[in-house]
Amino acid sequence: MSGNIPIMTLDGPAGAGKGTVSRAIANKLGWHYLDSGAIYRSLAVAVLDAGVALDDMDGIVNVANKMDLSFGSGDTPSVMLNGKIITDRITTETCGHITSQIAANGQVRQALLQKQREFCRSPGLVADGRDMGTVVFPEAQYKVFLTASAEERAQRRFKQLKEKGIDVSLIGLAKEIEERDRRDMERSVAPLKMADGAVLVDSSDMSIDDVIAQCLALLEA
Repeated sequence: MSGNIPIMTLDGPAGAGKGTVSRAIANKLGWHYLDSGAIYRSLAVAVLDAGVALDDMDGIVNVANKMDLSFGSGDTPSVMLNGKIITDRITTETCGHITSQIAANGQVRQALLQKQREFCRSPGLVADGRDMGTVVFPEAQYKVFLTASAEERAQRRFKQLKEKGIDVSLIGLAKEIEERDRRDMERSVAPLKMADGAVLVDSSDMSIDDVIAQCLALLEA
């Protein structure tokens, strides 16, 4: 699949800081970056735009096979779907809810598998998601399972939404995060779990810089 191209995978639950850490590492190393969550979220937007029912898996797979997806570069890469920028749309709660439903289906995951593997190009790849080290790139040389307590992740999300002027309940966010964790860990296809050979990093009481340094230490080791 990847030949001699180095790969670092960062798996873990929502809100653990995978995206921020992965982008920083990719920028520092000059490697490519795969945000697998953005691929699934983009599919959710494509499904909405196509008017396909969420229980029509054949229809969703058809949309997945046809969607033209590309990512820009930078700290917050733009996401383009079928010629239109959808960066803001993939971050909505509605999109997240739809994503968690369709991502649990084996047909959908298989349809998007090759799209994700195509991101593996020289000089290297940093990939973040739920099953990067277990399913998509099991051959990766460097694997991290990045987590944080549900309370800490809820606090982070609460702060993000407040800064955007969105009024939310901290208790409600914590419940949503715990429910999403449960769905991700209990799904029958590619459940969220620590990959063989992965290093566990708990970011609950760590700064982003400390997490990045710990991940980069794997390369030096």
